[in-house]
Amino acid sequence: MKALRLATLLASTAMAMPAIAQDTASDDTGGIGDIVVTAQKRAENVQVVPLAISAVSSEYLESRDISSIDRLGSIAPNVKIERAPSNKTISQIAIRGSVTINPAVTWEPAVGLYLDGVYIAKAQGSIFDVADLERVEVLRGPQGTLYGRNALAGAVNLVTKKPTGEAGGSAEISYGNYDYWKGKAVLNLPAMGALSMKVSGQIQKRDGFVKVGPNPFPQAFLARPNSVSDLGNLNGKSGMIQLRLKPEGNFTADYQFDYSRYNQRTDFSQLVSVLPNSLFTDPAILAAIAPLGLYANPNRQSTASVDANPLYEKTRTYGHSLTLALDMGASTLKSISSYRNLRWQDAADLDGSPLDIANTQRDTSFHAYSQELQLTGDAMDNRLNYVVGAFAYREKAETLGPQRFFGFLNQVGAPGAADLQSDYGSHTKAWALYAQLDYRLTDALKMTLGARYTNEVKDIRRKFAVGTPRFTLFDVPYGGVPDAKFNNFSPTATLSYEASDNVNVYARWARGYKSGGFNGETDVAGLIGQPFNCTSAPGNGSELCNPYRPEKVDSYELGLKTKLADGKLIFNVAGFWDEHKDIQLSVFTAQGAAASVVLNAAAARIRGLEFEAVARPIPSLTINGSFAVLDADYKSFIDGGVDVSNNRAFPHTPKATAALGVDWRVMEGDWGKLNLTGDYNHVSGYYTFPFALRGNRAVENVASNTRSPGRDIVNVSARISDFNVGGARTELSFWVRNLTKEDRPTNFIDFGAGFGGLTLGYFPDPRTYGLTFGVKF
Repeated sequence: MKALRLATLLASTAMAMPAIAQDTASDDTGGIGDIVVTAQKRAENVQVVPLAISAVSSEYLESRDISSIDRLGSIAPNVKIERAPSNKTISQIAIRGSVTINPAVTWEPAVGLYLDGVYIAKAQGSIFDVADLERVEVLRGPQGTLYGRNALAGAVNLVTKKPTGEAGGSAEISYGNYDYWKGKAVLNLPAMGALSMKVSGQIQKRDGFVKVGPNPFPQAFLARPNSVSDLGNLNGKSGMIQLRLKPEGNFTADYQFDYSRYNQRTDFSQLVSVLPNSLFTDPAILAAIAPLGLYANPNRQSTASVDANPLYEKTRTYGHSLTLALDMGASTLKSISSYRNLRWQDAADLDGSPLDIANTQRDTSFHAYSQELQLTGDAMDNRLNYVVGAFAYREKAETLGPQRFFGFLNQVGAPGAADLQSDYGSHTKAWALYAQLDYRLTDALKMTLGARYTNEVKDIRRKFAVGTPRFTLFDVPYGGVPDAKFNNFSPTATLSYEASDNVNVYARWARGYKSGGFNGETDVAGLIGQPFNCTSAPGNGSELCNPYRPEKVDSYELGLKTKLADGKLIFNVAGFWDEHKDIQLSVFTAQGAAASVVLNAAAARIRGLEFEAVARPIPSLTINGSFAVLDADYKSFIDGGVDVSNNRAFPHTPKATAALGVDWRVMEGDWGKLNLTGDYNHVSGYYTFPFALRGNRAVENVASNTRSPGRDIVNVSARISDFNVGGARTELSFWVRNLTKEDRPTNFIDFGAGFGGLTLGYFPDPRTYGLTFGVKF
């Protein structure tokens, strides 16, 4: 029945605006070249893969200077990628209405992120630069069979270029406004027998977008003086070493080491609204915080005054991976071993004012091991293709979190200041077995069946202390509560039909799975001063004793993929109908500390349509575009035992997204080429938290207070390439990002009535521009 309704929706909107495709390479006839992807663990033309996937080539990425996932927001329909509030190295990836809002390391993302087949498990530190990408693949819809846990909404694959074994490389340097500069280099070394090596990396720096002025209040009134000059600056470096061993025969070994480090200041947490009388009634206290309202401004600010010192965001992440592949003719055996390590720290002023009201820190340590074995191949004269695999994973994650709220109250002799220590950690062990079979029932009709079984075990540590010196309210050690154990079986079934060499249709059903776990940030657990156990824990102590459940989705999808007009037009359509249950909703409570809890509060139906197209009417012009609509509706939302599904917002779920891109080779000669590139990205309005649609802000969080009106971003560039300087191929480009100065907020934090209605807004980067000079040799 759902498939019938999807078909009706597709037919009724077939004339809607087409969507994006992202390759600028040409085939021999001047048409659009093919992109080969490995989304299903084997190399395939993206146009014959029976699922919704968008892929971009290295040429597209280089022409837009894309090297990290926060620049990928416009390459696929119904995909929205944001930076988390106040941070530049934490991602919020939403695909088809599914997202994890809070980046705490004890929680799981809804979208799987992979670097050359290695799982990047946490949102913290997930925005990093890769200097030499071959392609990026964005898979929409549940990918539970081949990608496993936490690919409930989809997956993003970052695929790097491998060593060539031939001497060569490239280098470039950029300079722009806000004193931005970047250096990037790639070096392929000549093969040393069977061994090839490549080194790549980049360094970038930029001043902050918000200048910090002097603090207007006496230092005695504040806990700490202000000593920063700006906020939201950029200071990062990244590098990668790759080795490929390919001796005589069918064996290949690829070793990879990647490293990233950022040492910069947090983004400005701009105070956009406040309810100054909602909490305090004492005249002395009201007089003390009255100036806070003067700093509330719903429009983007370029100057600020803050009190916290220091303010920083520091990230150090590295990873080792070893991929071994043995080609046995009809099958290939592959092993992927990896280790990843993260140290992530920040200190943020979360009130947007010079008053000492909200200051937080996080210090995260994380490491993970994974091992995957894959066997891929074909049989029965290539009528049967198969993938069989096993996966094992272990991680440890810890966050230490000193926080201080209303510190100024100590200076005016009033009660209410809170100096807190909020620590939590977890271990995860998981293993899985999976298989997927593609069988051609006829030359044109193919059936795909797959399944994955996952087993995982989690534990939790939680400490909460107050005051100076610290007084521990509760300290739950590892083993203090029973382990959370989860098992899951995620099947998939697809029927695809090749109507011709250039037309493919498919129908797909898949089940997605997002891990359950513990509410590590809970502020209430057990009796103060007593050893914690689940028998004596009162009230909300059950948040630690009863883990939240996994989230699951059954997804129904119909798709059409075409390549028309002698290869000069690609037009793809996908329609989906997803049934979610036990949705994990992250609710920011700000009760006692800046904390959130995950609630299995809701079931929902999410449906949508996605259109993608790329056209090359003449060899020198490529036009790509996308359009997507999204309709999300809660079937139930239980809050306090009451179904409030008609009064709750869907977070990060815009009703419409669209993109348009143009690549135009204006002229070409012996001197080189001149190319103009332009991209337009539209996101309609969306809520950022699952708060009440209707309510009184003085007593509860209201979703409209943190609703983004959406955005329209325009990026353009002009590039002269392939001109000869000293025997080397060089290029010079001039680029502008956010040409139209889009300045509507994209993200928020709402502390609620308990914090005087304090609401913070976060804005897109202002207009930036600059020059890039590069050379290839």
